Amino acid sequence: MTAATDSTLFTHDQDAFAGPPRDADAVLEGLDPEQREVATSLHGPLCVLAGAGTGKTRAITHRIAYGVRAGILPPASVLAVTFTNRAAGEMRGRLRQLGAGGVQARTFHSAALRQLQFFWPRAVGGELPRLLERKVQLVAEAAARCRLRLDRSELRDLTGEIEWAKVTRTVPEDYPAVIAKSGRVAPRDPAETAKVFGLYEQLKRERSAIDFEDVLLLTVGVLQDRPDIAERVRAQYQHFVVDEYQDVSPLQQRLLELWVGDRESLCVVGDASQTIYSFTGATPDHLLDFRTRHPKATVVKLVRDYRSTPQVVHLANGLLSQAVGRAAEHRLELVAQREAGPEPVYTEYTDEPSEAEGTAKRIRQLIDAGVPASEIAVLYRINAQSETYEQALVDAGVPYQLRGAERFFERPEVREAGVALRSAARFGENDSLLDGAVGLPSQVRAVLSGKGWSDEPPAGSGAVRDRWESLMALVRLAESLSAGRAAAGGEEPTLSDFVAELDERANAQHAPTVEGVTLASLHSAKGLEWDAVFLVGLSEGMMPITHAKSDAEIEEERRLLYVGVTRARVHLNLSWALSRSPGGRGGRRSSRFLNGLRPGSSPAGRGTAGGRGGIDRGAASGGRGRKRRGPVRCRVCGRSLTDPGEMKLMRCEGCPSDLDEELYERLREWRSDRAKQLGQPAYCVFTDKTLMAIAETVPDGEAALSRISGVGGRKLERFGADVLALCAGEELGSADGEPESAEDAGPDAADQPEDAS
Repeated sequence: MTAATDSTLFTHDQDAFAGPPRDADAVLEGLDPEQREVATSLHGPLCVLAGAGTGKTRAITHRIAYGVRAGILPPASVLAVTFTNRAAGEMRGRLRQLGAGGVQARTFHSAALRQLQFFWPRAVGGELPRLLERKVQLVAEAAARCRLRLDRSELRDLTGEIEWAKVTRTVPEDYPAVIAKSGRVAPRDPAETAKVFGLYEQLKRERSAIDFEDVLLLTVGVLQDRPDIAERVRAQYQHFVVDEYQDVSPLQQRLLELWVGDRESLCVVGDASQTIYSFTGATPDHLLDFRTRHPKATVVKLVRDYRSTPQVVHLANGLLSQAVGRAAEHRLELVAQREAGPEPVYTEYTDEPSEAEGTAKRIRQLIDAGVPASEIAVLYRINAQSETYEQALVDAGVPYQLRGAERFFERPEVREAGVALRSAARFGENDSLLDGAVGLPSQVRAVLSGKGWSDEPPAGSGAVRDRWESLMALVRLAESLSAGRAAAGGEEPTLSDFVAELDERANAQHAPTVEGVTLASLHSAKGLEWDAVFLVGLSEGMMPITHAKSDAEIEEERRLLYVGVTRARVHLNLSWALSRSPGGRGGRRSSRFLNGLRPGSSPAGRGTAGGRGGIDRGAASGGRGRKRRGPVRCRVCGRSLTDPGEMKLMRCEGCPSDLDEELYERLREWRSDRAKQLGQPAYCVFTDKTLMAIAETVPDGEAALSRISGVGGRKLERFGADVLALCAGEELGSADGEPESAEDAGPDAADQPEDAS
């Protein structure tokens, strides 16, 4: 990989610790012609149309740094705005590394909140109302007062609709009319939503509270009503840069206009083909209309894709070539800059468990071939799809991390490590833990060794391994910090330097790399990239999602798949299942978006896919994967079962249970002991539903036990004797000797961790 591409990707922490360029001209070194044009266009409005993987963040950070280092842009006068705390933190890190550390890089909400807190006493008087961390509880109370009983998903949809109304600057009384005019498909009756919306706003006023949308609304109100305050803000910030401009909502656009005023020092960066958040009010119209609002604007297109192989880029371009609508008219044709790689792999499976099992198997093969687990991702349309893949990865002995789950810096082991590192930094050479430890990496290892870190990882992929991976991520970060300073000719960083780096990253939620496969929704994968990406569940009804009805909604689904494809650097796997459950009817089809792109399929708009040539059948009939099973029937009433929980119990939830409660409790106690012995969560031995099924059927032999869902061949071999002994009323002796490896004891593919929450 060339220096330009490595810098463009900026994926390694070590890059962030190298020394700054020697002067302004050195900031431009390594930029391609289009990136250089962006960096040197410092006067007047600038619109950068940047395709996926083309180095847009590199271009705009070098633009800011070049302007600062050349003395054209005073650092304190620049405000760079993006959409997530992580992206803002990364931008600040890059600017520091380029010698432009005084520049403010914030999210819209962070910048607005800071201004609101400062000017509120002067503009309104008193203290700023309390900021609600989560609005859903207050929405629930408002709905209850309207005599609406909503489940969790309905409440989430209603909360999202209120957020959409606010960012589009729609008040409760106007909401029904706006919905009717826009053609938006509302999740509930508009009049009903408007009533809850109005009561929610009333409850906030009564309790002197504001939500995150109010932060923007109130800042807009202050700047509109108080010209003197608006002028003070404009005197402070005179140069603006907006990243991911295609995601700007009408409310954010209005705030930006008030910040900028009648000046022209504005740079926006975006890609209409990556607009995937319209449900939050985002629209690419502001990006596409930029030249209309700013006729003198310079427009630069970045199309050199440094991220992905030509094979991945070809698929991405082909996906967009079938798109329609305004965003499609402005699509960017990417030009691959990397060497050739493997062709994308398309795989059809008989059912979703087979798809998860096949995906885990291929991931295991990649890891065995040398691809780091942290450079592999499984991406799906909705979060509910993750459970099957979590279980399949555990079964394959593959560590994973859920994006959007518990934040890295909030993990107990990371908090404990932070306390220990701060203590060691405070006492320095007087801390006995540091005896004989020379250099930052050695010191960090010495401190963390008392918190569960060791040179060799523990076996398996349970809780013990998760803790070790978190601590190992801190060790790697220390190694990167040390190596970066050495490469720049600087002094060896101290523990205090490392603690300061951790604090900065925690504030920005910029976590170090954890060695585990990433499981994430397509929406949450935006802005990230991996060596290998598995796009799963690509069947009609899931991609595009069933509730996408209008042409605009279908096109947004296509763009979402495009975002998923362009996350891959080298390996790209696309898969779908013919049915949801084993033994299902198998009537599903692969996503229409793949028509004309996958081997043997007809182009879009010409009916269903033609042949299947070139497609790996995975676990389809006759393959080497899991055998096609017959339907699972309730052992009480005989009804066919499709719900995973009912399939485990082998009975309908409503059918009578003959649970042996004493046996069930003995099984749970035995499972707890075995899980501790193996250093894994309890569900990795057997789940609650599987234990319940055992306690209901009380099997009297291996054949009967093996028929219970969740008891596969490996579980039968490892745990069968114990379970059958317990079922026979026998007492078990204490477990002596060496425990099995966690990999050997992992759950079977059919064993879902429903009790792991």
